[in-house]
Amino acid sequence: MLTNAQIRASARESLAGKWKPAVIHFLIYMVVTIIISSVTNRIDYIGWIISILLEAPLAYGLYNHYLDFARGQVPEPRGIFRGFERYKDSLILYVVIMLFTLLWTLLFIIPGIIAALRYSQSYFILRDNPGMAPMEALNRSKEMMAGHKGKLFLFYLSFIGWALLCILTLGIGFLWLGPYYSTAAGHFYEQLRLQQFRNA
Repeated sequence: MLTNAQIRASARESLAGKWKPAVIHFLIYMVVTIIISSVTNRIDYIGWIISILLEAPLAYGLYNHYLDFARGQVPEPRGIFRGFERYKDSLILYVVIMLFTLLWTLLFIIPGIIAALRYSQSYFILRDNPGMAPMEALNRSKEMMAGHKGKLFLFYLSFIGWALLCILTLGIGFLWLGPYYSTAAGHFYEQLRLQQFRNA
């Protein structure tokens, strides 16, 4: 499996010549999520429920939109909203991940982090297996992440410096960091998938 530095390099290579659509698509995603947040925050707990109902398919869409970039494709902007095409599955997966992670976090912070790492590949797996149930995708993610949670944690940490720099740009830099991170996450999944195939 490639090192995290090599995975990030692969993401930059995938985005070479494609930064414009990658950034524009991420801007669309940010605008939509900001609108949802600004509207739902005014409606108390009902707004929180509405937020979940809308954020679930958007989370699925974001993960898999940039997996396309990782695979050398340039998806249409509407690909960000592909989660609405699998609305039921994306919603179930989002809620289950949120609940499981929350329950582990209530025990202690570290178990919550481990749970989030364990379930991290679920959206990718659900996308690559159209007929798969959300719980099966969750279980497959747990299997896939066995022995790789530490590597993924370090992968996440490697973007902290970039995030701090983006804050200094008043947040504008996140328009580039978002696609970079998301595409790199897609490459991380591809490496796990390749390794799993070799070990089969």
